[in-house]
Amino acid sequence: MKLVLGRDDLAAAATSAVCETGTEAERLDISPVHKASHGFVNASDADVCELAIVTVLQAVAHDRPVLLLPVTTLGRHQHQTLVTLGTLSVADVEGHSIGVRSWSQTTGVWMRGFLTEQYGVDLRKADWTTYEGSHVDGAEDPDWVRRAPAGATLQADFLEGRIDFGIMGNGLPSDDRIRTAVENARERAEQWSKDQGFIPVNHVVAVSAQAAAEHPAAVLAAYDAMRSVLTADAEPGPVPLHPVGFEALRGAFTKAAAYALEQGVIPRPVDYDEIVERSCAALAVTPARLGG
Repeated sequence: MKLVLGRDDLAAAATSAVCETGTEAERLDISPVHKASHGFVNASDADVCELAIVTVLQAVAHDRPVLLLPVTTLGRHQHQTLVTLGTLSVADVEGHSIGVRSWSQTTGVWMRGFLTEQYGVDLRKADWTTYEGSHVDGAEDPDWVRRAPAGATLQADFLEGRIDFGIMGNGLPSDDRIRTAVENARERAEQWSKDQGFIPVNHVVAVSAQAAAEHPAAVLAAYDAMRSVLTADAEPGPVPLHPVGFEALRGAFTKAAAYALEQGVIPRPVDYDEIVERSCAALAVTPARLGG
C-alpha cells in the first residue's frame, strides 16, 4: 500500500500498522501534501492519502472511487485568512476584487461561507479571481469567477495591489503591511467554533476504493493507529482540533457541504450519511467501527 500523509507521526504509525497486518507499506514523499490530491482522486496513484475535506466532497459528487477514513490531519480556525493591505474591511468585500488559489480550496470555501452566513455578503457582487483548477477532473469554477492569466500568482497580485483582498492560509506571504479583514478574527473564529461545536476541518484521510476492497484489515489498522496518535496528542479546548471518527466529523462535513453547494463547488448535494455508507460498505464494517 502506498500512503501519502503530511504529518510524520501519523505516517509512521499508519505505515507500521499496515505492515503488522502482513501488507507491504510505502510512504510517498510528496510535499506539499496537496500536490498528491489530483493523482490520487483521478488515477488512484496512492492507496491512502491526506485530502482536503472539499476535495472529498467533490470526489463523491463526481463519483470518484474515493472513500473517507475519518481522521483529521489538519483542523484550524479560518476567519483570519481573509487579508488586505489597505483600510478595507470585511464590510467592503462587495464591489472589490478577491483572489483565492483555487475556487475549491477548502480554506476559501470556509471563508466564503463565513462571508455569506455571518456578514451577509453576496458573493456574486465581488470580483473573484482564481489561479488553479480543482483537484477533481470535471469540476469547473462558476461562470462568474475569473481565472488569472497563466503565470500569475495570488501572492504577487495581492502584494502588488492588483487585487484588494486575498484568501490565504499556509500561502500567506511575510509582509508587515498585511492585516486581517475581519476585526478580532481569532476571537470571532473561536466563538464560531464554540457556537457550532466543531472546528473548520481542512484535511482528512481518504482511501481508494480498490485499497479498501483488497486490504480492508490494513486500512482499519491504519485508522486505529492514527486515532491513537491523535487521541494521545489531543489539545485542551472547547472543541477538538483533530476530530476522529464519523460522528466527530459530521458537523464539519455537513457545514462544508452546504457551503460548497451554495458556492457552486459541488454540482449536487452530498449528504454526510452517503459518505459514511460508502466507506462502511467498502470496508464491510458498521459505522460504529469507525467512530459512528
